[in-house]
Amino acid sequence: MNIHEYQAKQLLAQHAVALPPGDVCDTPEDAKKIAQKLLASGEKLLAVKSQIQAGGRGKGTFKSGFQGGVKLAKTADEVFDFAKAMLGNVLVTKQTGPEGRLVKKLLVVGAPNIQKEFYLAVLLDRATSRPVVMASSAGGVDIEEVAAKTPEKIVKEPIDPAVGMMPYQARKVAECLGLKGDLIGQAVKLLLGVYRTWWEFDASLVEINPLCLILTPQGKEALLAVDAKISLDDNSLYRNPNIQAMRDLGEEAPLEIEASKFNLNYIKLDGNIACLVNGAGLAMATMDIIQHFGGKPANFLDVGGGASKDQVSAAFKIILQDPNVKGILVNIFGGIMDCNVIATGIVAAVKETGLKLPLVVRLEGNNVEAGNNTLKESGLTIIRGDSMADAARKVVAEVKG
Repeated sequence: MNIHEYQAKQLLAQHAVALPPGDVCDTPEDAKKIAQKLLASGEKLLAVKSQIQAGGRGKGTFKSGFQGGVKLAKTADEVFDFAKAMLGNVLVTKQTGPEGRLVKKLLVVGAPNIQKEFYLAVLLDRATSRPVVMASSAGGVDIEEVAAKTPEKIVKEPIDPAVGMMPYQARKVAECLGLKGDLIGQAVKLLLGVYRTWWEFDASLVEINPLCLILTPQGKEALLAVDAKISLDDNSLYRNPNIQAMRDLGEEAPLEIEASKFNLNYIKLDGNIACLVNGAGLAMATMDIIQHFGGKPANFLDVGGGASKDQVSAAFKIILQDPNVKGILVNIFGGIMDCNVIATGIVAAVKETGLKLPLVVRLEGNNVEAGNNTLKESGLTIIRGDSMADAARKVVAEVKG
């Protein structure tokens, strides 16, 4: 689950991560009040930031024609005008696609005097099954670009999950970023706070980009987490009901929301061959083999290792809400799953929806004979795949034909 920048900063603040002062609002009037308060406290420049779960906000364009989802302002009246232009309008960025996202909230914060930008993140290294802290002296840009062009600028510090991030590791990262003197102590506190945020809230990613070296009004150097992104592990949300309440359904695709109600993992893609598969690895392999035979998958849909008849029926209904779908491939390997349960669900779903699209089914494993008999005796037009390759080849041919 992804959350907004202002929500990410609320979580980071709980672990004493240094952040620019500011607040969130949903009306131009409230934005102006926040601005007045910040200016009265000594802030000279303010940032008005659209709250959508997508990157590239600053370079985005509203469908109204207004340019930029992040603006700098020197007065409360400017903040009011920017808020009026942003709130209630759709912002299109390189990550939203042409449909864009509706801006319902703004974050109004102090814009510090930035001297240098860094990159910082905590994530899971799946190769070692350990957390890893990644940092770079090249902040403010995509880390993928840094990795491709100047990989030597990326520092990676693996963390032992049994003991957590140690202060000496935080000092090591700070020194690798070229920080010195009092900034080392600030960096240690900030790094440990970011790591604890990642650990205690069951995050899959905590990213600070940019982490900024700023010059305070008093002429002192300080570190601030100017922007923040947090992705959370859906499987752990039951342990954090307060975080679960942060979910913004308006930022998610309607079909993905519907799928989550039935504990189905669904991601819409731009192809025309729908997939219904049990297991994430098999689902990815199924999408690959469809592509291999010249087709394009319309979705990733994992019904899990023990799906029920009702879940299978729900999966079919979700698939058929995508108007681009021209054919369906069901690829099931029964380990824990009973192939006959899947077959019964398929038959019920086809009858209930009045399916007219080509349907190719490949069953293998636990109780497969009973499953194939259920499909055969249904009287429905269901094409059987003898193998994954055979099923993929047949569904691509049916769609193209």
